[in-house]
Amino acid sequence: MLILAIETSCDETAIAIIEAKGGLSKPSFKVLANVISSQVKVHQKFGGVVPNLAKREHEKNLVPPKR
Repeated sequence: MLILAIETSCDETAIAIIEAKGGLSKPSFKVLANVISSQVKVHQKFGGVVPNLAKREHEKNLVPPKR
């Protein structure tokens, strides 16, 4: 089975594709791909995370553009 994992924190968005095998008796997991988009540079000049900017950056990474 392939698992798509999406995670967001206050200043990062991450996505991974994981392969799960072995069932419940002997599970095993292998990370096939992992990408992280950091917002550190966006917030750095403010000395911390700015919620409104973080929201905008998450939307850029997670929501498809309108056509």
